[in-house]
This record gives sequence, structure tokens and C-alpha cells, in this order.
Amino acid sequence: MLKGNKLRMISLLMFALVAGVSSVSHAKTLKVCYDQWPPMTIFPTKAAPERGVVIDMVEQIYSSKGYTLEYFEVPLARGLDMVAEGLCDMLPEYLYSKNSEKGFSYADEATFSYASAFVVRKNDPWRYQGIQSLNGKRIATGPGWDYSSMSAGYQNYIDDPKNANFVEVIAGYDDVVDRIFQMINENRVDLYADNELVLQYVLNQLNLNDDLIVVRPGLEKNLVEMPIFSNKIPSEKRQELINIWNQGRLAMKGKKEQALLSKYKVSLEE
Repeated sequence: MLKGNKLRMISLLMFALVAGVSSVSHAKTLKVCYDQWPPMTIFPTKAAPERGVVIDMVEQIYSSKGYTLEYFEVPLARGLDMVAEGLCDMLPEYLYSKNSEKGFSYADEATFSYASAFVVRKNDPWRYQGIQSLNGKRIATGPGWDYSSMSAGYQNYIDDPKNANFVEVIAGYDDVVDRIFQMINENRVDLYADNELVLQYVLNQLNLNDDLIVVRPGLEKNLVEMPIFSNKIPSEKRQELINIWNQGRLAMKGKKEQALLSKYKVSLEE
């Protein structure tokens, strides 16, 4: 009788072990690449573990569908490569552009549509009045950053080899925008265009409100940021991930969206 109980216990343990292995093998993991773009996407630290508005949104949407998220904090250009190579399944925010490289597919629902603006030195009277107003101004940008959805003219201007001496491409891991602000303050470049929420957030974080100012008008169209998904994912699975995002993002409109923005002390309201 005792022997029979032992056999039963061994059988139960073996079943539990097999079930556990099976469960792990079928666990759903979403690999997410993202760059530093606070307050929308943030590289966490022990002192400040938050990942930003958009990453919180991605976490809520996919975890509700049983996914575990694995994060890769990388510069944008590297993140795009990792998605194209299939090392990451998605990148939550990328400027929508018809001219984007192949290797990934856009979702249908944007993360956000942002009003853009410029940051300049506080004593600089310059304001954006079309492409001609950029002449002679030193413009900062980052590697792989594409503004064509907001202004084809602006993108063409910074891509034009004739303007290379007036365009400073700032590379780096997690502090590109911070360094651009410092460079403007030090009179090494003159202006930088971005999401207005990002500009105000960084200005406050760096305590440069006495030295720099966010000015409008920004570029001609809003900054539409879209999630992208790797084309290395089988098409049926990729479409499933896109559908989860599309439905989840629509469901977050209104109070849920505002709650996430409020958590980081920003608002899309005028």
C-alpha cells in the first residue's frame, strides 16, 4: 500500500513537471525595442523605474492578452535594425513615413498624434515661417529620425548635402535630446523640432526654463507615431499582434489615456 502511494506521488510529480514545461513552452513573450524619448518612452533606473506613457500603454494592452513583455532599451537606429532583423517583435513609436525602409509593418492605430514645436535660446527671436526661415540656422537631429510625415520640405532640407554644415546629427544611447538642449544653450546649435510634450518635459527636467524656450508654430503637420512590427514574424501571428494593438489602443481613448498622461504630469490638452 505504501509502495502504491509512492508510485502515485511520483506520477503526480512527473505530471506537474510535464505540465509546467508545457506551460513555459507555450508562454507568450513580446520582445519590445524602444528608444529614450521621455516622457513617452523612458529607460528605467533603480531610482526611477518608470518606463513612460507609451510603454505603460503597451504593457497594459498586451499583458491583458496573456503576454509577458521583454524590453530592449536601445537607440532608435539600432531598434529599427533589431525589428527588421527579427530580434525584436515590435517598436512602439516610429514616425509614420511612406518612405520607410522595408523590414517592418505599421499598425493601423497610432500611439498618439502630437503637435510639434521648436526649442531655441530664450533671447533668439527666430520663429519657424516655412523652409526659407531655416537658412543659416544650425539644426539638431538624431540618427534615423524622419520628419517627412510632418514636413516633407523640412526632411528634404536636413537631407540636402548643401545644408550638411548646418545640420548636426547627435548620436548616443539614452541622452540625445538632453544633449541637444545643452548644445542649444551653449550656442553650438540653434534649434530643434520635436513633440511639444517632450520639449516641455525635458526643459523642466534640465531646469533650463530661464535659458531656453519652446516656440510655435511647429512643423506643418502633427507628429504621428505608429507601432511597427517585424516582418520576420509569420504574417498570421504579426496580424494578430497588430489587431491586439489596434483594439487595445482604441479601448484606451479617453479616461484611461488621460490617466497615463497625468501619471507623468503631461497633457495633450491645449
